[in-house]
Amino acid sequence: MPQKWKSAWITGASSGIGKNLAIELAKKDVKVFASARREDRLSEISKVSENIIPLVMDVTDEKKLTEDTKIFTEDTNKLPDLVILNAGISRLFTLDNLDQNYNLVKKSMDINYFGVMNCLKIIIPHFIKRKSGHIAIMASVAGYRGLPNSIAYSPTKAALINLAEVLKSELRQYGITVSLINPGFVDTDATKVNKFPMPSMVSMQYATKKIITGLEKSKYEIIFPFFFGLALKMMKIMPNRLYFYFVNKMVWKK
Repeated sequence: MPQKWKSAWITGASSGIGKNLAIELAKKDVKVFASARREDRLSEISKVSENIIPLVMDVTDEKKLTEDTKIFTEDTNKLPDLVILNAGISRLFTLDNLDQNYNLVKKSMDINYFGVMNCLKIIIPHFIKRKSGHIAIMASVAGYRGLPNSIAYSPTKAALINLAEVLKSELRQYGITVSLINPGFVDTDATKVNKFPMPSMVSMQYATKKIITGLEKSKYEIIFPFFFGLALKMMKIMPNRLYFYFVNKMVWKK
């Protein structure tokens, strides 16, 4: 039986997958706390449905985030049933540019990993006390193994995959559901700037449907597109010598 939620909190909801998830969940009569840093974009999506409540938040600002989330943490009737930790950035560059781009490495870790941790620190105690809740973490198939040119991205997603496993094993005893979302390439504004082949790219609508369907079924891992994701997942068990043979062909040559 599909899981039903009365309310949800989605981070990174001003654009891309987060925005689409907020809109589609609102259509299902879910009250959505849509958070992001861009107030103008949040204002736009809040006009789509009265079920969307825009919240200007920065997941990297730990202290302010605690204050901003009191809108639903201080009232048990408003505490979300579902939390989708989606905020993140993707920046790709080669290691010969590491010194110029080191700030992007730190920024990526601050947003992609510690941003998730900041949200978990707030929501987990409330879910444990209530003995229910659903936490979904947006990672990526890029986190299965270290990929070339993605020192600022792939390691952050690998950390999230590992984190989801920890949460799954520890939070089950409290009746808390954990889901790990591992998309491949999705046609968003973020991927439009990529200047390399993106095989098996899927539409935003496809991605949104896959995610919501998976969450409704309380699936642990939601991976898509299936065969592309499976191929990358198989790399986890591929012998190192064979893996590096194939992956070296992906390196951007000067």
